[in-house]
Amino acid sequence: MADRVKILVVGLGNMGASHASAYHRSDGFEIVGIMSRSIKSNKKIPAELAGYPLYEDFDQALKETKPDAVSINSWPNTHAEYALKAIAANCHVFMEKPLATNIEDAEKVVAAARAKNRKLVLGYILRVHPSWIKFIEVGKTLGKPLVMRLNLNQQSSGSAWHWHKNLIDSLIPIVDCGVHYVDVMCQLTGARPVRVHGIGAKLWAEADKQNYGHLHVTFDDGSVGWYEAGWGPMMSETAYFVKDVVGPKGAVSIVAGQTAGSAADTAEVSNSADIDRHTKTDALKIHYAQVDGDKNFKKPDEIVSMEDEPGHQELCDREQAFFLRAIREDLDLTEQMDAAVNSLRIVLAAEQSIELGRTVELA
Repeated sequence: MADRVKILVVGLGNMGASHASAYHRSDGFEIVGIMSRSIKSNKKIPAELAGYPLYEDFDQALKETKPDAVSINSWPNTHAEYALKAIAANCHVFMEKPLATNIEDAEKVVAAARAKNRKLVLGYILRVHPSWIKFIEVGKTLGKPLVMRLNLNQQSSGSAWHWHKNLIDSLIPIVDCGVHYVDVMCQLTGARPVRVHGIGAKLWAEADKQNYGHLHVTFDDGSVGWYEAGWGPMMSETAYFVKDVVGPKGAVSIVAGQTAGSAADTAEVSNSADIDRHTKTDALKIHYAQVDGDKNFKKPDEIVSMEDEPGHQELCDREQAFFLRAIREDLDLTEQMDAAVNSLRIVLAAEQSIELGRTVELA
């Protein structure tokens, strides 16, 4: 067996803990340290991770652990800084989305990875999700242009109140989460985005930035898409999960089940803020537009069950299995890196559109 990849894990929040668990259980990785600015006062370190060296300073952790790879799962405004330092130390990098908080830094990180021939894998979890892969596959058969309707609104309470507020300190929701769904749009169309329009509102007094946003993107093949995201204790859980693609030949939709629970059941984290719900599909509904001579549909809608789809932790395991394979097999990650920059460019253009009060044309 090949030597295990020594990895330094940065950040131990929702995603960091899941990725660290994947490394801990993998035969291909060896965790050499876990770094977070307040980790030594963290009372909730998972038991399986409690025995690893802990660091609160990134530079010290990088110097002392001498890793082969760094997994960056910290707040978005630290991503580019940590990635550039890791690559300069000849480390491969796994990074939770987004790549950076501005395009200049994103391009610097990608350029550094290319110059040093280091692997840079972004945490676009939907790219390893079989149900979303099928969703995109079906969407590509619907003809052109496409209309893509996607959202993910989250109600903030309990622990979600705090991590949503902290995330907004770095990025507004349509930027932080939007990269996932804009990336899906780009895969569906295979076309070039040409203009973006965004709107936003600040409903949450405690948050530093707007906590609700909506972006519209137009592609050069005539396809259009919108994405909506809002976080906060005031957000409605009606129609918070819409994943829908329409083309001349029909439509495909993700049909996500919702669990009805009592107020006591949802007091800590509401259903819409449950990270397992963010990727869960339950089923795909495929609608066929073709009609007969009487203008009745020739085929009934088809329901494709996805009940056996992987859960959140298994998806993180799949991401890290891909990261390991990229390192060991020297995979060409050009498409994924370019796609990460492209999706970030689109969501940042939406933020710029909100600030300017007008549509932004993309070069």
